Amino acid sequence: MPGTKIVLTSGDDPDPAPFLFVSAEIKQKIAEKKYDPKRSCYVPHADEKFIEGMIQETNGGKVKVTINATGETKEFKQDLVTQVNPPKYDCCEDMSNLTYLNDASVLFNLKARYIERLIYTYSGLFCIAVNPYKRFPIYTMRTVGLYRGKRRNEVPPHIFAIAEGAYHAMCLKCKNQSILITGESGAGKTENTKKVITYFAFVGSSAPAKKTAESDPNVKKKASLEDQVVQTNPVMEAFGNAKTVRNDNSSRFGKFIRVWFNNMGRMAGGDIETYLLEKSRVTYQSPNERSYHIFYFLITHQVDLHDACKLTDNIYDYPSVSMGKVTVESIDDTEEMQIMDEAFDILGFTQEEKFDVYRVTAVCMILSKCEFQGMGEVASPKTLDAGNTLNEILHFSGSGEDIYDRFINPKFKVGTEWVNKTQNCTAVTVGVGSIIKNIFGRLFRYLVDMCNNTLIDPTMKKVNFIGVLDIAGFEIFEFNTFEQLCINFVNEKLQQFFNHHMFVLEQEEYMREGIQWVSVDFGMDLAACIELFEKPMGLLPILEEETIYP
Repeated sequence: MPGTKIVLTSGDDPDPAPFLFVSAEIKQKIAEKKYDPKRSCYVPHADEKFIEGMIQETNGGKVKVTINATGETKEFKQDLVTQVNPPKYDCCEDMSNLTYLNDASVLFNLKARYIERLIYTYSGLFCIAVNPYKRFPIYTMRTVGLYRGKRRNEVPPHIFAIAEGAYHAMCLKCKNQSILITGESGAGKTENTKKVITYFAFVGSSAPAKKTAESDPNVKKKASLEDQVVQTNPVMEAFGNAKTVRNDNSSRFGKFIRVWFNNMGRMAGGDIETYLLEKSRVTYQSPNERSYHIFYFLITHQVDLHDACKLTDNIYDYPSVSMGKVTVESIDDTEEMQIMDEAFDILGFTQEEKFDVYRVTAVCMILSKCEFQGMGEVASPKTLDAGNTLNEILHFSGSGEDIYDRFINPKFKVGTEWVNKTQNCTAVTVGVGSIIKNIFGRLFRYLVDMCNNTLIDPTMKKVNFIGVLDIAGFEIFEFNTFEQLCINFVNEKLQQFFNHHMFVLEQEEYMREGIQWVSVDFGMDLAACIELFEKPMGLLPILEEETIYP
């Protein structure tokens, strides 16, 4: 859910052990599992992908297998039948230790751990997280203490172990570190990013505030740098996250967060770089999707915006943000509005700056109410209501009609002179949509810049940083915008970069060291697709050329 904060304070702190360790009961259940080292196997299954069975007979290239779950006997090609690991490897914490490493054994191990509420699993250098779509008590102060200062092999798999490893390597080697969080839409990238940032905020926290400031109720307590770093999440998610078909809180932009530390390992600041904000979502949503959360937060009037933003109580009054879903079951818009409003205060926004952000957001909503009519080449305002409302907020001119006139008769610069061009309804509608998207994009950039300015502590020297990359997930919609095409392209580029550095270069190292090894092709099958997009005279270069010289 957007804006949800991890509060590392005193209070209820349940035991995380059942969600981290393989219990004695689970080990007993595993020991009782039916297994034959020569006959147990995995075979393909239409619904389950793979299923366990027992080999009954092998005849040439065919194998007869009895399915354990149903008792049914089927015949499979021999190369489709794979071996099962001994039961002692079930719920294995690191899958690189499996005796037989194949697709079926990896998926079965992940499923077995997931059923037992063990959502993190290692695979060599990587940590795999399977989204439970529930809140587990494994991100509390007690859990942080469990992983603080420990090696990865001393504690169960967890995102905190990855974060601790990066922090330890940075302190020990005095080199910058990076954590890559990738996966398809809904995999839990944004949530795990928040956990990593919060862990760094705790382990790199500076000295506590002076007692005099805490004891004097008349002194306004300034938020710590650690709190401010964590509180960028509610703001960024409100303006950059939305509901998609597969994910109620999907990040529709990519971000690279640098958490800076000084030479003592104390947090010294942070900054955020953003990429590929999906601006088209502001003016269009599919039936089962929703626009950015902020529009629906404002309508709750948890912070009264009737006068400041001239907003009504009905989201359907604003066409551009009510094309699809307007409520999400897993998100309490009223509560999240309150969390986001408090986050602005913690980040140091003044009351005027905060309400200016709300007003500009409201302008995006009200602009979509502008209606035009007319046949042929000339458009005219259908009503002046939206223009008058905008003029009350922006004080644009003497009347709301001037706002309509700017869309109907825009000015263009031809050589050294400015000329007016009259537009029809279609061109005007496209122009309004473009302005809405441009305003929202600039507002988002402004928020990122303001957060970055807040997260600079000039009194502390920045020595090294740990970067956390969280990009929008791969997703295919019924209607795919250009932004989604770019998001999917970047995801695939990142996957190829990942494969190249973690597998291809590793195999080349094996060859140089003379290790006997059969080279394996790790997911380079889409390299041709990437080349189609970025090669000279590929899709992206052609599009770029057309935008410069139509």
